[in-house]
Amino acid sequence: MEVHNVELVMSAVATSQYPTTGYPEVALSGRSNVGKSSLINVLINRNSYARTSSQPGKTQTLNFYKVEDQLYFVDVPGYGYAKVSKKDREKFGQMIETYLTNRSTLRGVIILVDARHAPTKDDVTMYEWMHYYKMPLLVVATKSDKIARGKWNKQESLIKKTLNFQAGDDFIPFSAKTKAGKDAIWQWIEAHTVGGK
Repeated sequence: MEVHNVELVMSAVATSQYPTTGYPEVALSGRSNVGKSSLINVLINRNSYARTSSQPGKTQTLNFYKVEDQLYFVDVPGYGYAKVSKKDREKFGQMIETYLTNRSTLRGVIILVDARHAPTKDDVTMYEWMHYYKMPLLVVATKSDKIARGKWNKQESLIKKTLNFQAGDDFIPFSAKTKAGKDAIWQWIEAHTVGGK
């Protein structure tokens, strides 16, 4: 999709604040600092529209980005919140769970993992959770440019094995630096939203 019009329409913490336009939505989920904002910026052809932060856990709301008046990207708070109290963590957890399990316009979830490491326990939990709710899933391995080409197959195997990756899911390596993977990610998004599953 060629993106010219993007608007951050709202930052929501409750269902009453979600958009009511009925456009299909794709949620982006991952631990803090995995590169969600960078991925969103690459997908929408902006340098810093989605705020990137060196402070983990900065996103504490569900941020709805309206793209071309056709769909929403929903930036979900990063898990593994570094400097957040247990009470706040539980509050975020409930907010995210409510959104991911009850939103009828949600068409799929992109889970971001860091290509350089094995997925964390939180990554595995999120992956299993989305399977439990039978949500269409795409795993995006960010920072893939940091992996030497000769080691990539081994790294991909490690990520998939740790997640207990299921055959029906999709996996795309991505680099915000080189934009490798951008077109494939857009194809997945369009197939699940405006291309119509």
